[in-house]
Amino acid sequence: MKLVLQRQKSSDKSTLGTIYIDGKFECYSLEDVERPEKIKGETAIPAGTYKVILTQSPRFGRILPLLVDVPNYEGIRIHPGNTDKDTDGCILPGQSQGKDFVGNSRLAFDALFAKLQAAKDPITIEIRSAS
Repeated sequence: MKLVLQRQKSSDKSTLGTIYIDGKFECYSLEDVERPEKIKGETAIPAGTYKVILTQSPRFGRILPLLVDVPNYEGIRIHPGNTDKDTDGCILPGQSQGKDFVGNSRLAFDALFAKLQAAKDPITIEIRSAS
């Protein structure tokens, strides 16, 4: 399974995007801002392709998708949340989007997570910067 996160536009607080699974629209996304230099808890991960595995999250106390081998980052997950306050570099899915916001995140996450659980390995995510 291949996920693509196409980043669209950034504000001074967040970056909005769209997530596709095998070329089909799945949901919207919200991340921290893309920055040339990392600021802990306030910077989106670098564009690139990463392996995704499902593992127990000590922070959230449940199994969540984890992006593997993100340079200079640890614990980057896909999880529910609505604003930049809910992400420390992680990816938040949503069914709708607005300025610095994704809506119905838990519903979007649940639908995405079910597909990830059913997927045959490997799962990858390609993160593309806004053009």
